[in-house]
Amino acid sequence: MSGADTTAPQPNDGEIITVRPDAETLTRQRLPYFVGISGNTAGTQGISMNLVIIPPGASAEPHFHRDYETAIYILEGRVETRYGLGLRQSVINETGDFLFIPPGVPHQPHNLSQTEPARALVSRNDPNEQENVVLYNPADHNPADDAPAG
Repeated sequence: MSGADTTAPQPNDGEIITVRPDAETLTRQRLPYFVGISGNTAGTQGISMNLVIIPPGASAEPHFHRDYETAIYILEGRVETRYGLGLRQSVINETGDFLFIPPGVPHQPHNLSQTEPARALVSRNDPNEQENVVLYNPADHNPADDAPAG
């Protein structure tokens, strides 16, 4: 027999926490956020989930998330996200789409509607809402750095 632990997981009598955000917070990305589940609001250790609203025609500040993955679900709206080094790539997502953004990938969402806000649920494997957000200046990226060494 191997030394693997064969003990079955046991249920516990933990607490379910409900968070009802009553005020928006302006993020480093310059977007209104309603902080939902986080280390501060629910005592999480490895996840956060928030509601982000992109006002009509608005864009977030370009940024990336240091060492953390981001999953997004578009609740309503059409959003173009420029991403990658220099923000040279682009994808358009709409209501019902899921997005995955790997750690360290610069991105900048833009609401394509001039009249309606876009809303999305944002979840990260980071209990902190803003501590690992790093603002990114695409002008600082030199495309010559992408060329293979030779």
